[in-house]
Amino acid sequence: MRSSRMNENFDQLVLELTTKSSSSSNDIFQRLTLILKQQTSNFLLQFLSDSYQSLVDLESWAWQMLSEYQRQCFKRIDYQDLFHALALFNKHIIFNVEHIEVDQKATILFSVSIDQINRILERIEHLTDEYDPFITIVNLWLDNHSHFLHENPHYRKLSITDPLNQYISHNYIMSKEFKFYLNYLRETTISQIVFTPKMLFYTNTCLCSLFSYLGAEIHQFPYTVNSMLHYLTDDYLQIIQAHYYTLENWNDHLLACIGHLMGVIAKCYWYDEKNGTQMKILFPTEQLIFIHIEQLIRILSYEPFLNEIQSIRINAETILFDSILMILMNIVQIENINWFFRSNTTIQDAILTVANRSLYDEICLRAYTILGEVATDEQLKEMNIARTMAEFLFNMVERAWQDPSKEYKQIPLKYLLKG
Repeated sequence: MRSSRMNENFDQLVLELTTKSSSSSNDIFQRLTLILKQQTSNFLLQFLSDSYQSLVDLESWAWQMLSEYQRQCFKRIDYQDLFHALALFNKHIIFNVEHIEVDQKATILFSVSIDQINRILERIEHLTDEYDPFITIVNLWLDNHSHFLHENPHYRKLSITDPLNQYISHNYIMSKEFKFYLNYLRETTISQIVFTPKMLFYTNTCLCSLFSYLGAEIHQFPYTVNSMLHYLTDDYLQIIQAHYYTLENWNDHLLACIGHLMGVIAKCYWYDEKNGTQMKILFPTEQLIFIHIEQLIRILSYEPFLNEIQSIRINAETILFDSILMILMNIVQIENINWFFRSNTTIQDAILTVANRSLYDEICLRAYTILGEVATDEQLKEMNIARTMAEFLFNMVERAWQDPSKEYKQIPLKYLLKG
């Protein structure tokens, strides 16, 4: 009965909100915010079923408000609270609701037109206030699109995905502002105040979107991955060089920025492992590969980061570790330097520790694949993980085989079999 009354109240509040002006009363915003925050994983599916159309209407209203950008509205705390609550609610839909069709999730989350997306992106481009709350809210909403795309890489029905990422690539990634923000990250000491919402839009949201887009089955990316690596390589290497030895000084924003940048670098590798041209762009000499491996292993070995890994690719530490292992796996599969991994027990121990302790399947899978590639039979026996690793990989192979894409978590069956 309580659930039924809540749904009726929610439906009525959404009706009032969407049929009045954007300056609706504080009470409507606060009551909607409270109801959204009360939707736990246990009741979320039922709430989606009972109030499906109202949710679609509320999401449509939210996208419309974002595209119209009325500054006085986004300055209101109750207005901000509603958008934050709705963004968090949407994230729960993406990650915590399995028994709902992907089409239904997409309809709820992305009731938005290409024209509206373009207006939102154009607005951010011209905002001079780097702390405008509007930017923070847009970051959350576009991040949810990235999360959805990463979780559903073979979903082809979102009309906004190509235009969104083409706009981001042309107008934000390939821009002097983006390079300006990357220059900040190259400094060994970075003040917290540097990380404005607008900087985080460029260095987090845009890179997160590009990472997910490069992993999608069908897209129309306007640049080659080689050109993207040429564009990003120097900044990436300098940023890692500046910070890999001072991990205790990383703040949450720096951690996220590095993780997202590394993710794009790793995803570019994924495209052309046969001829290894990307690896040559980043590492023209073998010595540079060794140096970078040791830098990445030092980050992998940092206990406070390892303790924060979650079971889904949603927080900065999980993204960082997943990206590091993607790069290491590409190095192992492209370069003939397995002897370097075999001769260094510190590297093996770090990767093994991550494999044993990570809650995220993809991280475990990449770690086990690396160990399976580089370790000798004797080393694997000494690690005493052969049985665990085999059971894990066989389970992944079975799940990939049953999936129409012949992939598990975007990892092709051929790599699982090789592992």
